[in-house]
Amino acid sequence: MKESTLTNFANKRIIQLELEGRYSTAHLYSNALRSFTEFCGTKIVTFKQVNRDNLKQYYQFLLDHHKKLNTISTYMRMLRSIYNRAIDANLAPYIHRLFHDVYTGIDSTHKKAISPKDLHKLLYGKTKNKELYKTQQIANLLFQFSGMSFVDFAHMEKSNLKNGTLDYCRVKTGTPIDIAILNSAYKFVHHLVKDENTSKSNQHDYLFSILSGNYSKRTKEGYTEYQSALRRFNTNLKKLAKTFQMTNIPVSSYTFRHSWATIAKNLGVPIEMISESLGHKSIKTTQIYLKGFNIAERTKVNEKNYRFVRNII
Repeated sequence: MKESTLTNFANKRIIQLELEGRYSTAHLYSNALRSFTEFCGTKIVTFKQVNRDNLKQYYQFLLDHHKKLNTISTYMRMLRSIYNRAIDANLAPYIHRLFHDVYTGIDSTHKKAISPKDLHKLLYGKTKNKELYKTQQIANLLFQFSGMSFVDFAHMEKSNLKNGTLDYCRVKTGTPIDIAILNSAYKFVHHLVKDENTSKSNQHDYLFSILSGNYSKRTKEGYTEYQSALRRFNTNLKKLAKTFQMTNIPVSSYTFRHSWATIAKNLGVPIEMISESLGHKSIKTTQIYLKGFNIAERTKVNEKNYRFVRNII
């Protein structure tokens, strides 16, 4: 077996992922490697340090540092992926059920949706802060665009807007989606549309003033710019929630997507309709037997969700 280390092998893998344009995965690998290296207390981590006892202690280390289960699972799965690749490369020994005693699942108990009353307060409460008001406008559109993900919103181009409809493909999955813009959303769209004069020489003519348009989302610079915008949005969301005295209520860009889906479910909307509106690739068996819902049907559901939240007292 050739001499190598987990650190060197992982770093080579991270470089390869970046060359392939898979910056999000490379970022996850980097975070996992940095965290495990901190736990080990050495600059270079060897494959021998990846053993059952160390992994169990690392799991407790993450719990003691108040990491959420889904974060712990991500770190463990990244380490497992690196280690398994090293086994295939004949650099690390195979150990039966090595990661069996640590958490690698998905914590479904962590709720990302908030109550309709809290959502109403977050979307329609009064704030005089211009930056927080812009954050509130974006949040409104994420909800009124059928729980659109922030990554799709940020990368929406002006060419995707056609006759009052957003016609685009999801960044994450490539799933095609068309969404009719509700009348109630136009005032927010108007305030957030990017100035024509700022995008003439850019690579991408983005619809909203979130990203510069100078970089492709498939480049490291584009990924870094997007991550910065996402962090800024999430930070401002927390400030907005604090302004409205929404203490102990976690909010993030996912809040509006999960809240939209939860409200739709509670209003009796079929799960197939919710899945299609969100652009998921799930419900595979159902999709075999059912035709896709047309845009008019999905718009009715979206309007129903909007009215329910807007009219809460």
